[in-house]
Amino acid sequence: MKDCISFKQALYYWLKLGFISFGGPAGQIAIMHQDLVEKRKWISEQQFIHALNFCMLLPGPEAQQLAIYIGWLMHGKWGGIVAGTLFILPALLLMLGLGYGYMMYGTLPIVQSILWGIKPAVLALVLFAAYRIANKTLHHPLLKGIALFALIAVWQVHLSFPIVILLAGFAGWLLRHQLHQAVDLSALDIRHVQTNIQSSFIKTTLLSSNFY
Repeated sequence: MKDCISFKQALYYWLKLGFISFGGPAGQIAIMHQDLVEKRKWISEQQFIHALNFCMLLPGPEAQQLAIYIGWLMHGKWGGIVAGTLFILPALLLMLGLGYGYMMYGTLPIVQSILWGIKPAVLALVLFAAYRIANKTLHHPLLKGIALFALIAVWQVHLSFPIVILLAGFAGWLLRHQLHQAVDLSALDIRHVQTNIQSSFIKTTLLSSNFY
């Protein structure tokens, strides 16, 4: 990760992302990957994938959690707060405006035609974004096999999402020696992240105990 990223640069980017992050979680994650990894090179490929895998396991919106994680990784707690806030604030304002416009003019034929035209375009963006993320993460035959298993389990067997995740995690544990060859853990600097998380957890615990 670059050390010369100013807080002002990050602030401008998270604000911009809040206005252009269309396409749902898949589209938002793809935009962050293209901007932060490929164009700006603020974060490495392995760091991004590691953060994405971690956020996928957490309940809640994984795209926003990914933004918070990356913001925290670059500028600490205030970086995370700014990234998480600006990720949703512009979208909230846009939704309020679009919602009001739909309430006033949503029944007009021209508005209905515009919405019907947008639907397939958004679907195409989501599919392309999912392809880009899969192309970056599934770079080992075993990873592709686990992804195929998850797809079949959800689509055909109708297993619930938590069960699929648990089974995929168990498969990863069984195949850990083979999968270790597919992931370069040396580029993640996990010890630095773990130290910061432990420090933040200790500070939060102490503040909470003093409060009560």
